[in-house]
Amino acid sequence: MSNPPLITVAELHERLVDRHNTPVVLDVRWSGPGATDGRLVFERGHIQGARYVDLDAVLAEPGTGGRGGRHPLPSPERFEAGMRAAGVSSSRPVVIYDDNKSIAAARAWWLLRHHGHQDVCVLDGGWGAWQKAGLPVSMGEVEGLEVGDFEVRTPRLTILDADEAALVPEAGVLLDGRPVNRYRGEGETVDPVAGHIPGARSLPAVELLAKDGTFLPASELARRFDAAGVRPGVDAVAYCGSGVQACHLALAAAVAGVSDDLGIYPGSWSDWITDPQRPVAIG
Repeated sequence: MSNPPLITVAELHERLVDRHNTPVVLDVRWSGPGATDGRLVFERGHIQGARYVDLDAVLAEPGTGGRGGRHPLPSPERFEAGMRAAGVSSSRPVVIYDDNKSIAAARAWWLLRHHGHQDVCVLDGGWGAWQKAGLPVSMGEVEGLEVGDFEVRTPRLTILDADEAALVPEAGVLLDGRPVNRYRGEGETVDPVAGHIPGARSLPAVELLAKDGTFLPASELARRFDAAGVRPGVDAVAYCGSGVQACHLALAAAVAGVSDDLGIYPGSWSDWITDPQRPVAIG
């Protein structure tokens, strides 16, 4: 990987102050249905110069939660338009953050790389780390935004559909990034069917972070991927509930140096269960 997948708050602050190769900063705070509106919390406080990006409107294609899952990948046209509106250009670095374990930020990171951006990273620790460091914060809407010229290119990262994902355990590793209780089929409160894809191995994405929301050291991440059977040279694919946390596993794999292109099953569990003929494993 030519560019590190993570940047610290100190490094970002230095680049913003020095105005040397200044990145576009994207705020993708989103916590899911029933949570505080992302744009509202953005207006209450954000990193100076950041632009807000709505996950549901830009980082996913609006859907009904049926085939394709709850958060289908956005069409190239939708994603390109959303990135341009946020000031993203192919020649300018991009830094992304959120306030929920970098899960939404990982989705934006993965999509930008998938569509050809060469210099994009996630703020390690996100909004919480920035606040804890006491760094400058702005409030309200950002006015006079410069429109970017980002152009989507030929998709370059590995994506699989349900039939392809089902075959992965035969010769590779299929990772389930949801919390372990959902993998086991216990206490499912999000999807109408509990369980996991047969042959999948559990590697909860949120357990790859320290208590402060930063990613675990690369060596520890590599150890955990290795314990799940994922190491350099092994074909591995990730899925979760709706396809967002799967990107979080891809980010962790890049941080660990395990894989620069961990495969993604975008539809994930919410797509898998739309066909009653597909098998379900419990436990």
